[in-house]
Amino acid sequence: MTQENGYAKTAPTRAEVDALKGAAVLEFGTDWCGYCQGAQRHIAAALGRAPQLSHIKIEDGPGRALGRSFKVKLWPTLIFLRDGVEVARVVRPSDARDLEAGVAALL
Repeated sequence: MTQENGYAKTAPTRAEVDALKGAAVLEFGTDWCGYCQGAQRHIAAALGRAPQLSHIKIEDGPGRALGRSFKVKLWPTLIFLRDGVEVARVVRPSDARDLEAGVAALL
């Protein structure tokens, strides 16, 4: 399932993320971030080839606990999870190829 809309203002807790089953991609960013806006077509292209992946877009910023728990520093940051465990990470993808290894790690 892919989330098509903007970044969710309310984030799951770290415990909820750690308890996720299956393959998921967390995307940290903001709707106003130019890097995030520019990366959306690349993210859509890469994740569009794997519609079975759960794509969770989370608004990040100072004091946001989930982003801090994953040590997110730049946006967008995509964290590829299998059963709640990070298997790959991509920061500021410039094209869909930047995301291929992360997607492949989950398939």
